[in-house]
Amino acid sequence: MSDEPPTGTVSAWAPPPYADPHLFTEHDVTVGTGPLAVPGTVSVPKDRGPGPGVVLLSGGGHFDRDETSGPNKPLKDLAWGLAGLGIAVLRFDKATFAHSGFAASPDLTMSREYVPYAVDAVGLLGRRPEVDAGRVFVLGHSMGGKVAPLVATAEPSVAGLVVMAGDAQPMHHAAVRVASHLSSVLPDQVPASLVETFAGQAALVDGPGLTSATPASELPFGLPASYWLELRDYDPVATAAALGKPMLILQGGRDYQVTVADDLARWRTGLAGRPGVDFRVFEADDHLFFPGAGPSTPADYALPHHVDPAVVTGVADWLHRTRPTAVGR
Repeated sequence: MSDEPPTGTVSAWAPPPYADPHLFTEHDVTVGTGPLAVPGTVSVPKDRGPGPGVVLLSGGGHFDRDETSGPNKPLKDLAWGLAGLGIAVLRFDKATFAHSGFAASPDLTMSREYVPYAVDAVGLLGRRPEVDAGRVFVLGHSMGGKVAPLVATAEPSVAGLVVMAGDAQPMHHAAVRVASHLSSVLPDQVPASLVETFAGQAALVDGPGLTSATPASELPFGLPASYWLELRDYDPVATAAALGKPMLILQGGRDYQVTVADDLARWRTGLAGRPGVDFRVFEADDHLFFPGAGPSTPADYALPHHVDPAVVTGVADWLHRTRPTAVGR
C-alpha cells in the first residue's frame, strides 16, 4: 500500500541524537531540467577529501525530500546521520510532490516519476569536489528501493545500491495482503469491503482487460493504467541480478508493508550466492526503520521517531568500505 502516513496534527521534527550538524554543511540544488525540475538538498561532510556519496530515493506517494511522515523525516534522519559519518548525501522532492500537474498526468509511470531525477542527482553529486565520482551510490526506501535497480540500469556509473524495505512482491498483490492484515488488526478502521475492493482491482491489473484506456478510478490507489502496465512487467530482483553491482538489502522485522516473508525472501532467492550482496534484518524496526516493540500499525507513524542508529551506522560502514568493482552476474 502507499507509504504516505495518516493525516493529523504534525509535531515539529527534531534532529536525532546521532546527527551533529556541526560536522557537515547543506546546500540547495536543482534536480532535473525545465519546468518539471525539483528542488533538493546536498549534505556535505566538512574537512573531508573526496569520498563516497549517496542519492536518496523516497517511497511511493507524494513525498518531499525528507520523506516527511507525520512528525517524522526518515530521509532527513539518514542524510544528517550519514553526512556526520563522512558520506555526502543528496535528497530531493519528488516531482509528484513539487508539481501537482505531474502527479495527475494520465501517462504517469514509476520510471517517469523516479529515473530521470535520480540519474540527474547521481551526476550532480558526482561532480562535487568533495565526492569521488566513481563512488556514488543510490539508496532507495520502499518503492525507492524497488526502482533503484532501474536507476542503476539507466546510469551505469552508479557504484552500488542500498535497498531499504524494497518491495519485491507485485504492488497490487501487496495491497491486498496489507489491507487484509490491517482489516484483521484494525477492523473498525479497515473494513472487509476495502479488502474486496483491492482484490478486484488487483485482478484487473493482472488480467487481459487492463489497457491504457482503463480509468484510474478502477485501479489501485487511483494510479493511471500506464503506471500499472509498467509495474506488472517489472521485476526489481531480476533487474538487480543483471547489474552485477554491490548491494546492501535491509529489512525491518516488524514491517507489515514490506515483509521478510513476502519481499525479502524474493531478494534472497534472486540474489542468492552473489558476491558483494549483503542482507541485514533489523528485527525491532518497522517500515520506516523506527525501532519499537509489538505489532506495527499505521498509528505508529504519527508518533515522533528516528531511524534506528544501527541502520545509519551500518549503511555508512558499508558505503565507506564498498568499492565499485563488478560482482558476479
